[in-house]
Amino acid sequence: MRFLPGLICLLPLLSPMAHAELIDDVNDRGELRIALEANTPPFNFKDGDTLTGFEVELGQLLANELDVRADFIVTDEADLLQGVESGKYDVALNHIALTPELKDRFDVSEPYTQVNAQLLAKKDEQPRPMVLVQTLTEEKPKIGPPVELAIPFQKGNPAFHASLENALQRIRADGRLEALSKKWLSVQATEN
Repeated sequence: MRFLPGLICLLPLLSPMAHAELIDDVNDRGELRIALEANTPPFNFKDGDTLTGFEVELGQLLANELDVRADFIVTDEADLLQGVESGKYDVALNHIALTPELKDRFDVSEPYTQVNAQLLAKKDEQPRPMVLVQTLTEEKPKIGPPVELAIPFQKGNPAFHASLENALQRIRADGRLEALSKKWLSVQATEN
């Protein structure tokens, strides 16, 4: 019986319910911490001192739909996913390709758009004025298939996942995602 007090102290750590759900943390803070780079136009970049771009506006819409404020944290590529994995950021919204490796490491949103992988410039390359999407009728031998972009977050947060998906669906359903895509990318958003 002398082990009982120690065991009782450990029970909350062993319980699956002990893990705080990400949506509760977001709601308690009143903000969605969104990691991104600020050097990849038209996705996210600084216009003077103002952070702007397709994913910045999408992040603001998502936060509004979750009824919290968007807290954009500018970081570098090396810290983006590691920061999401460690809980430093809630999500990364940085034109991240939906790959099997990403799905193994994180839970992810449904794709919010498709772009051509060859047109995604790295930070040390020249910025591009527009990103083009290959349609099924535009077969160009040097352009590969479109890449789906998704939003990664820590695994094991089903309530957050559902909330994020619902927010994204509302933004898609009422045409706001389409308008953002046309404004920034000159393309149509993916349909799901």
